[in-house]
Amino acid sequence: MNAIIPERAFAAKWHLKGALITLLLLLIMIGSGINTGVSTDFSWDQFWQIFIKMAHPDWGYASAVITPLLQTVQMSIVGTLLGTLIAIPFSLLAARNIVKNPVLRNLIRFVLGLVRSLPDLLLGALFVAIVGIGPMAGVGALTVFSFGMVSKLFYEAVETIDEGPIDALTATGANAIQTIVFAVIPQVMNQFLSYFLYTLEINVRASTVLGYLGAGGVGLFLQQTMQMFRYERTAIVIIAIFIVVVLVDGLSNRLREALT
Repeated sequence: MNAIIPERAFAAKWHLKGALITLLLLLIMIGSGINTGVSTDFSWDQFWQIFIKMAHPDWGYASAVITPLLQTVQMSIVGTLLGTLIAIPFSLLAARNIVKNPVLRNLIRFVLGLVRSLPDLLLGALFVAIVGIGPMAGVGALTVFSFGMVSKLFYEAVETIDEGPIDALTATGANAIQTIVFAVIPQVMNQFLSYFLYTLEINVRASTVLGYLGAGGVGLFLQQTMQMFRYERTAIVIIAIFIVVVLVDGLSNRLREALT
């Protein structure tokens, strides 16, 4: 007996739904560009001039980039570590299974939400205005940024733990600190370390942009070379940033795989 294959509808056969959605998005983009006054002018001559200069890097400039590059990595590590240490107690206070008082818990979550809503560029600009140009501004911005990100990841991890050890310690008369140390932390330690490494990856990338704002590190050299139109040196800075980001990402991925 031959099976009868049902014939698809015209709209499904010619993917009209997807085509209409694509056309709608395209019209929205064009309309937005017209309303915001976006220009389509593009200088190909200038583009090729910059491309040719960057295609011939000034390798002698590589030695000058090493120190600020290490400073960028140091800023990322210190900022991530400080932000993580501050985030641990706040994440415990925001966890539903640790703090039963909804008023206190929601207040902590509201504060964490406010901190998390601040973009890293704004934090960098604020700290440059407060402490001046230099690595301290970058460390401060990365600390606040890491605190906002890690605290949410941490309290969500705490809320997924097994309640059995907590009930057992509570039944034996353990106080809140003992319960957290012996029943909560051991269950989430691997997740905490994984989230720390993930945040470090993000901060290494973010620190280069913060340096462009004056927050220290190799980003400051990126800004200077571009303002001086020394694009052959800009290429060296970009290559150095790329190498460091790839190495940090690879190392972080290996360590996070070992924790799972």
